[in-house]
Amino acid sequence: MDNFEQNWLDTEILLKERFGKVPDMEGILFLIGVNELGRMPRKKFSKEQKQDLMHIAVCTLLCQLGYYEYVGRDEDNWPHFNELMQVPVKGINEQERMLKECVIRYFQ
Repeated sequence: MDNFEQNWLDTEILLKERFGKVPDMEGILFLIGVNELGRMPRKKFSKEQKQDLMHIAVCTLLCQLGYYEYVGRDEDNWPHFNELMQVPVKGINEQERMLKECVIRYFQ
């Protein structure tokens, strides 16, 4: 098993210990988004808010690679980012690996 696979397995173990199961990638992005938002809602997040949280997570993760930069929070305290450069168009497997590598670093 290469280092990436071992690191991903370690991250999945960490998530299972914290949450009782290993979430899929959408679940992981949602968790990161909520963490970056810094608060839980008084009521359930709407579908649009859940999408926004996953977008926050992707931007947060891609900040590690220089694709985005954090610029601050709006009046509702939601984080915002500027795109610094376009993420190269890759196949789904390459995109997933790139995100997984960022998730590994996020949880380390």
